[in-house]
Amino acid sequence: MYMNTGYLNHSHMDFKDKSRPLVVGSCGTYRLSSHPKLPTYRPKGRLDYQIIYITAGCGHFHFDNVDNETIVPAGNIVLYRPKELQKYEYYGKDKTEVYWIHFTGNNVKNILRQYGFPDKERVFQVGTSMEYEQIFKRIIIELQRCQDNYEEMLVLLLRHLLIIFHRELTREHISKNEYLDHEMDNAVTFFSENYNQNISIDDYAASRGMSVSWFIRNFKKYTGSTPMQFIVGIRINNAQMLLETTTYSINEISKIVGYDNQLYFSRLFHKLKGYSPREYRKIRNKF
Repeated sequence: MYMNTGYLNHSHMDFKDKSRPLVVGSCGTYRLSSHPKLPTYRPKGRLDYQIIYITAGCGHFHFDNVDNETIVPAGNIVLYRPKELQKYEYYGKDKTEVYWIHFTGNNVKNILRQYGFPDKERVFQVGTSMEYEQIFKRIIIELQRCQDNYEEMLVLLLRHLLIIFHRELTREHISKNEYLDHEMDNAVTFFSENYNQNISIDDYAASRGMSVSWFIRNFKKYTGSTPMQFIVGIRINNAQMLLETTTYSINEISKIVGYDNQLYFSRLFHKLKGYSPREYRKIRNKF
């Protein structure tokens, strides 16, 4: 069995802290292989909140009643609230691996609601991701090392974790296919890195062995915009930044972001931002 844990101020005491909106108390990971069983039983629960992320195997949970068993597989998180019965077991035969984090604060309930965790639900399907594990590991290290401002860093990392859980919970699950995820990620990366080049959507789709209509339809489901809308958005946002932070001429900025025709660029900028590039720069220079 492998385990690694970190505790706030190196204290293993269960606590409630209402002095701040969010406080991370402890974090850790367990990985069972040969160890037969790792049980937890807290009849009166704890004073704080706990999230358990199952990254491999499964966990055996008894919600509300010790005689009821719910098997929760990898790719799910379990959320315990203060004073809720906590009874669960991990078994070596399941090759279970979990990460857990305890937290408290005076605004936790609202923060959880904000990130898509309804009051009554306990199990949430978020899939498995190395990004989740990396954040948990960083939290453990912060708790172990206690560097400057580490308590603030812990809160930022927990919020990061909650945000990416929320994104997974709310996004359309049409993109669960690994091939589709991979292709759309590649497209986003390619367009982001080459936005100021003359990109042909037809040629790109053909180079990846996809029909244009299929590619555009699935790219929009994945990102919320068509490929060309995505590219134009990057161009105009970067032009906006150059108008704010440089003295380049409108014509120079137009060429930098991929438009040889300054008039076309100015019309497009006005359509998306509500001002011409010249008007936008004049307004920003007043501040």
